[in-house]
Amino acid sequence: MQLTYDQWNVHPLLGSLILIAVAVLVALALHWLAVRILCRLVSRSKTPLDDPFVQRARSPLRWLMIALALAFVRPSLTLGQRGHAIWEQAMAIIVPGLLGWLVIAMIRAMEDVVVMRADISVADNLRARRKRTRTTILSKIATLGVIFITICLMLFSIPAVRAVGVTLMASAGLAALAVGAAAQPLLKNVIAGIQLAFTEPIRLDDVVIIEGEWGRIEEIHLTFVVVAIWDERRLVVPVSKFLEDSFQNWTRSTSRLLGAVYWQLDPSADIDRLRARYGELVQASKLWDGRAFVLQVTDTHEETIEVRGLATARDAGTAFDLRCELREKLLAFIREEMPEALPRRRQMVVEGARAERLSSSRRGEG
Repeated sequence: MQLTYDQWNVHPLLGSLILIAVAVLVALALHWLAVRILCRLVSRSKTPLDDPFVQRARSPLRWLMIALALAFVRPSLTLGQRGHAIWEQAMAIIVPGLLGWLVIAMIRAMEDVVVMRADISVADNLRARRKRTRTTILSKIATLGVIFITICLMLFSIPAVRAVGVTLMASAGLAALAVGAAAQPLLKNVIAGIQLAFTEPIRLDDVVIIEGEWGRIEEIHLTFVVVAIWDERRLVVPVSKFLEDSFQNWTRSTSRLLGAVYWQLDPSADIDRLRARYGELVQASKLWDGRAFVLQVTDTHEETIEVRGLATARDAGTAFDLRCELREKLLAFIREEMPEALPRRRQMVVEGARAERLSSSRRGEG
């Protein structure tokens, strides 16, 4: 129904502004009511997995309802032929943008649901990390696709550039080839990111050694990966590097690890006694996961032997702490109860220092 302002003795421009304000207020009221109803329904749900959809859709739905309300009252506005043409053109650009915003919000809401369901804080989190990694990469790809389609729909509404929009939609591959020479590194990493989502050489929270650094996969983007180094630095690595170069992935098939500790000892050391004490230390540690441990002589040198102790742990961080604990405690045992296991040169230095201290004390007493 088209309203007229003459019967109300209202200036057409003022009447149009009042009608626009009323339409906006009605849209905001309807949005508030709809959100309240959705929140009430969500609160009665037994699962929190539907909460992200309401939270993510709140803002785009508000502006979309305002745009629809303004489109509904537009025939009643006194804008003139040129004003109506500008209005239609603006709405043809704004509405696709708002719809694209809503679709992207739903994509992110689905990503939030996967994050909520895939708990990576548990000990065996391989399946959860796999879901999170694939969802993160695919959501970014889907977001780029929505943005591309939204821009094309906006171009369709502009007659002067409609041909550009048709070209982008119909010849996306040719456009990619045209800019491929200039954007080869970017395209290379984008393609590598898509490949990464399906081949999964790395996943979120994987423990890796790359560029000589030990760290965890903290973020996976479409073109780069952020590795959190153990000393709180961040290493930003192109995605293609994980597909082209070799690197160590300590949690590729499972989060459980076998930690190794090495000692350089004298060849006359009593290995059986050391092995028994090592077993006691491992079994008494809360960091050991109870699977396996062993102590062996793995190499010999001119003046020393290499003794290696192995012990299992539930994840990489725990394995590192377990190795440090076993190294410290067995060294303390050797120092206090088996000093003869120390290398000969070390023994000579220790005995010389003891003799020097004893001689100095005797001279002081004299």
